[in-house]
Amino acid sequence: MPTPDETSRGALERLDHRLDAFEAAREVKPFSLGMGDEASEGYRLLGQMLGGVLGGIGLGWLVDHFAHTGPWGVVGGLLIGAGLSIYATVRTASRISARAAANWAPGVPGAGDDDEDDA
Repeated sequence: MPTPDETSRGALERLDHRLDAFEAAREVKPFSLGMGDEASEGYRLLGQMLGGVLGGIGLGWLVDHFAHTGPWGVVGGLLIGAGLSIYATVRTASRISARAAANWAPGVPGAGDDDEDDA
């Protein structure tokens, strides 16, 4: 018959092995909604564009409402919001492109190789 110390040690070892197996399985399968990073980056850029334009229109409407300037606040807000959102989106897209170029492996077959022309 095992002593109580051996039983608790064995239980702790089994629990430790189960915890290690759980953590290993968790690292292998990261949480994913089924879409790649490219799609999420695209939605981020779309949100950036729409948020800038709609934010500019909203601020322009507030200026029109309190300053009684007619449609000029909305028009100015639309132009400023569109310009700033285009600028921010182009900067973000260039960062995404630079990160993708840095992660690109030149030795991958089919990634720019022109072996068909040599045949």
